Amino acid sequence: MCAPDDRQLRELEDRLLSFDADERGAALAALWEAAGAGEVALPPAGRAVNLHYHTFFSYNSRGYSPSSVAWLTRKAGLGLAGIVDFDVLDGLEEFISAGRLVGQKTCAGLETRVYVPEFAAQEINSPGEPGIAYHLGLGFPSSQLDGPGVKFLAALRRTAEKRNRSLIDRVNGCLEPVTVDYDREVLPLTPAGNATERHICLAYARKAQAVFSDRAGLGDFWSDRLGLEAGDLDLPDGVALQSAIRTRTMKRGGVGYVQPDGGEFPDVHATNRFILENGGLPAYAWLDGTSEGEQRLEELLAAVTATGVAAINIIPDRNYTPGVKDARLANLYRAAALAEEMNLPMVAGTEMNSPGQRFVDDFDCAELAPLVPAFLRGANIVYAHSALQRAAGLGYAGPWATRHFSDRAARNDFYEQVGRDLRPSGQESLAGLGDEVTPMELQSAIRRLPSPGGEL
Repeated sequence: MCAPDDRQLRELEDRLLSFDADERGAALAALWEAAGAGEVALPPAGRAVNLHYHTFFSYNSRGYSPSSVAWLTRKAGLGLAGIVDFDVLDGLEEFISAGRLVGQKTCAGLETRVYVPEFAAQEINSPGEPGIAYHLGLGFPSSQLDGPGVKFLAALRRTAEKRNRSLIDRVNGCLEPVTVDYDREVLPLTPAGNATERHICLAYARKAQAVFSDRAGLGDFWSDRLGLEAGDLDLPDGVALQSAIRTRTMKRGGVGYVQPDGGEFPDVHATNRFILENGGLPAYAWLDGTSEGEQRLEELLAAVTATGVAAINIIPDRNYTPGVKDARLANLYRAAALAEEMNLPMVAGTEMNSPGQRFVDDFDCAELAPLVPAFLRGANIVYAHSALQRAAGLGYAGPWATRHFSDRAARNDFYEQVGRDLRPSGQESLAGLGDEVTPMELQSAIRRLPSPGGEL
């Protein structure tokens, strides 16, 4: 086989974006073969991690599939990578499998919104929506759930679709003659029928192009409907336009927005039961510490940990400006200090569900550098949980861990070390372990596993 040139490698990476799973699989296999032949340089694992990628199974601004994320994070030398698509686990098996192939440590979960009755009157992390919180389930071992889990996940999908269809009905009335059909013009933008507001924005941008063939007419239409100068909208379908569509028509104050009342989203207690019963780790999604709820952080974290929350998620880019020591940064450090005090693993990452967001945070910047050890620790804990739960049912929140570790600090130390030691290809070898294995025996077994050449 002739060695692929740069153009061919780019074409293979583009094929990772295909909605066809077989095409993605073939492209990834070809890329890994090229890496094995020395045609693609793969650096050793660094200290940068991102456990918050969204893929095209919800929305990724660059159209990345789970295989794309696994390959590109391996190519960039990330220490760990994780995906958390909205309301679905559709990409989990592909992501874990791709990670094992290319030697990338991976974990997968989902993100959703929940109702927190203990904070029903306070804004938490969903701006302008008291009692509503973005929430994560990290490190699920599988997307093959039991009966109750299947029903819960299906309900999340149905609720999201119902919100989307109602939203479009309201926005269509505002943007006529630019109207979109959910089935024909939105659902084809995503491979498994899990559309988001961002898909809807793209559909409106594209429909407007079809309705207004001349740029002047297109600019006049959007300027009139959005109240912004056409020159500021990055026409015909750029970032600024899609952002303006979402902000002006779908968010609070827009014609498509309806204030949630708590009944629209699952209760945090029920959601955490679903996550824990299916092998995941519930995580609170920290925003920036400015809301009334997050200003009462000790009380908030006490309330959500009582429901089963086992970790805290941070999106660093929202919490600092390079070179500036401001209230947001102080809030971030406060949250990190409290997480450490409570022995809550802290995981970090950027979503890539909006154009312009980073592929990975700048872990070398002065603002994040003090938190990097905690981010690495949290990432290793979640990865170890995911791998051990998947292989042998020995996850962080299960009865085995509870029996062997009397406090959360000792548990964190153990799972962090497992995360550091366990190679992606070694996970299958742990499947024979039973519930009677001791932590020391488990660590010894992991350290005896071979590390194939080329793996991290």
